[in-house]
Amino acid sequence: MATSLKSLSQYTDKNILDISNKKFGIVVSEWNDQVTESLFSGALDTLLKHGAKKDNIYRKNVPGSFELTLGAQWLAELEEIDAVICLGCVIQGETRHFDFICDAVAHGITNVGLKFNKPVIFGVLTPNTMQQALDRAGGKHGNKGDEAAITAIKMLGF
Repeated sequence: MATSLKSLSQYTDKNILDISNKKFGIVVSEWNDQVTESLFSGALDTLLKHGAKKDNIYRKNVPGSFELTLGAQWLAELEEIDAVICLGCVIQGETRHFDFICDAVAHGITNVGLKFNKPVIFGVLTPNTMQQALDRAGGKHGNKGDEAAITAIKMLGF
């Protein structure tokens, strides 16, 4: 569903389990950090709101969204990590670079989850403009970080 029709920060309470003993890895892209820091804040707040312990949330930074996949894999291979959340932002530019990066990251994150049989969540914005990114990182369309965190929680309750 288009985010212009629904807030990324709204969700139902179905499949939300006790996460007080769950451990989460969050991989954050440093590129477009104005956006990704807001995504991280949303994800962190949502995890804490639903009972995650701050000591059970591990943040790792990577240079850009392309590197989210390897960062996710390094966290997912740790047996104690229950779910990994990947946060990034790739803004459409004038070249096909956007297409290659977005495609690689989407496939890579999917493959990491399948390889390690645990939730690895795609919390990557792929907007046309910086304003669209800001609107989805705590702005008028909610926060994709909230959505990524609640997705991780719900997948653990699957």
